[in-house]
Amino acid sequence: MSNREPWQRGDDDEGDEEVDESNYKTQKDAVLIAVEVSESMLTPPPASSSKKADRDTPLAAALKCAYHLMQQRIISNPKDMMGVLLFGTEKSKYQDDDADRSVPVYPHCYLFTDLDIPAAEDVKALQLLAEDGEDEDNVLVPSKEPVSMANVLFCANQIFTTKAANFGSRRLFIITDNDDPHEADKQAKSAAAVRAKDLYDLGVVIELFPLSRGDEQFDMAKFYDDIVYRDATVEADMTEVLTSKSGTGLSLLNSLIANINSKQTAKRALFSGVPFEIAPGLTISVKGYNVIHRQKEERSCYIWIDGEIPQLAVGETTKVSEDTARTVEKGETKKAYKFGGEYVYFTPEEQKSLKDFGPPCIRIIGFKPRSSLPIWASVKRASFIFPSEEHFVGSTRVFTALWKKLIKDDKIGIAWAITRSNAKPALFAIIPSRDRADEESATPFLPAGLWLYPLPFADDLRNPPDLREPIQASDELVEKVKVITENLWLPNRMYDASRYPNPQLQWHYKILQALALQEEVPEQAEDLTIPKYKSIGKRVGGHIRDWEGLVEEEVAHVKKVSAGKRDAADDDDDDEKPKKRVKTESKAAGSGSQLSDPQLKAASESGTLAKMTVAVLKDVLAVRGLPVQGKKAELLERLDEWVDKNV
Repeated sequence: MSNREPWQRGDDDEGDEEVDESNYKTQKDAVLIAVEVSESMLTPPPASSSKKADRDTPLAAALKCAYHLMQQRIISNPKDMMGVLLFGTEKSKYQDDDADRSVPVYPHCYLFTDLDIPAAEDVKALQLLAEDGEDEDNVLVPSKEPVSMANVLFCANQIFTTKAANFGSRRLFIITDNDDPHEADKQAKSAAAVRAKDLYDLGVVIELFPLSRGDEQFDMAKFYDDIVYRDATVEADMTEVLTSKSGTGLSLLNSLIANINSKQTAKRALFSGVPFEIAPGLTISVKGYNVIHRQKEERSCYIWIDGEIPQLAVGETTKVSEDTARTVEKGETKKAYKFGGEYVYFTPEEQKSLKDFGPPCIRIIGFKPRSSLPIWASVKRASFIFPSEEHFVGSTRVFTALWKKLIKDDKIGIAWAITRSNAKPALFAIIPSRDRADEESATPFLPAGLWLYPLPFADDLRNPPDLREPIQASDELVEKVKVITENLWLPNRMYDASRYPNPQLQWHYKILQALALQEEVPEQAEDLTIPKYKSIGKRVGGHIRDWEGLVEEEVAHVKKVSAGKRDAADDDDDDEKPKKRVKTESKAAGSGSQLSDPQLKAASESGTLAKMTVAVLKDVLAVRGLPVQGKKAELLERLDEWVDKNV
């Protein structure tokens, strides 16, 4: 297996799984799922008494997979397109007028869901077909004649051309269990290869999800090696063959959903084509990614729910004059900054020039030992940078040389950078990460390469509290924790965050799904992050109880020793230090809350408010529910205004 990173082999479209999409224009995605309908796909797995055994046929599992993906996309990616194409069917449908044709345009191809933004009706129709098995139109009847794969690929070509011609990401997912659809027809194989090349020339990526028939292994070399373009040098990119068997605990549906989910998100860059100046006269170009980013609920529109069915609400904004209630046009307004009580006006061009610090650029200004980077310098998340050959040929080779040199000398780069247009300049540490297979790598789940690590300015730092001398645990306590930890390791001793979806986000999607499909709102959310307490109790319950007893004994011992030291220190202080005199506070200092409204008005008229301290003024304001921020002059002005209006 090759351990090279994507950027080390010149592939600059990989290396990112989850990115921050709020800082750049998102790229719309179009996915067409092509599912084969055949007798073998309709054959259920052998009967089994196992609860984890597969019950669905491969075709049912594929349709349920498409249904679940459409559910996700209709909420999480509302601007993306998705369609479902069935091939190998007795019926044919490409457009609504196909029924009137004597010869269908694409024989044995049935476009069940056209490539478009999924609507609630599309999801319901697919749900009835996949989960309820309602096939009133006999769509899932297999054809007696073999289907032409060239015809299927040409049909997909026309769908993408007419529906998603300008989309940046277009993908065709093929789910089939037939590894050689044209076993004895070389001309049909050649025609299919030509159609596949036409799709790739259009920018459409073909992904294959093969299913094996019983004990027969799916052989890619028979047909699909000429259809699906893969990097043969990287074994990890090989397509996984899924099997539907009973009693093995392998769920075909879950495997399909997991495999398609891993490929359904388009790889999008946080910034792209940014010049990376390593030295004067030596510049390459890089892309940047946020590899780890928390996804949050985002509101894309407002919904009006007072009618019979929920509808999208269209908002309108109108600016109105505060004195006359007259509508204010856009040309009548100006943007200004308040300074010293006066308004300073700027034109849009002047405002833009104030924020312009030059074009995006990453410039190395020096190098330092890696040990010189303190732990408190971590204030923001780092971005993964990746070479790009778009603007400077040879960027990958130079990038690799810099990465290897930094790792060899155990150094980091210090860079001044503007990563995107209109972004503020900042200082970054360029930190190399080791190869995933490297034993010294502390993060085998992250790609190897260079990371832009934001460095804090003086305003970003706070004075940390004084840390007491740590208390060292006993060897017996440490050994007991080792036993507990070793019995609770996850498989491969690796935590995979992708296996544990955000329960808050999933609950949000469940509510939206119920509203969109007019279903019942679920009562409880599924939370896979809750620890399995029963399993933990069976494995290490006794060890944990023993460990708790040891902790209580050590804590009691430490408290006893600390109390003795404190008593000895207090005795020494009593002998050496004189007693402190307590300064009595003046009654006036705390009298702010005791001032009545008439007294406050009299103080305002006589001018004695200005003689009060800031603490007393804040006390007066807080009692009356007024803001207490600002300098003394602002507090006095705020208090005088309140007295004039209310007293």
